[in-house]
Amino acid sequence: MKFSPCTGDCTSNKKRCGGCGRSRDEITETQLITKQLVEHLVKYNYSDPENFLENVTKKAIKRSKNAEKK
Repeated sequence: MKFSPCTGDCTSNKKRCGGCGRSRDEITETQLITKQLVEHLVKYNYSDPENFLENVTKKAIKRSKNAEKK
């Protein structure tokens, strides 16, 4: 499945957003992950948040590829 980011054209369809096509559960989980990342950035007040997020991205991709192999 390919990720479909928010288009800003949200709809109130019961199971899926008509704008991005994602399920309500996926949207909720993505918002939670984003909130947790922001809280972490604020808590530790990194002077280089881009570096932190790049590192997290690389690790997440590597770990997801390893999990797919199992």
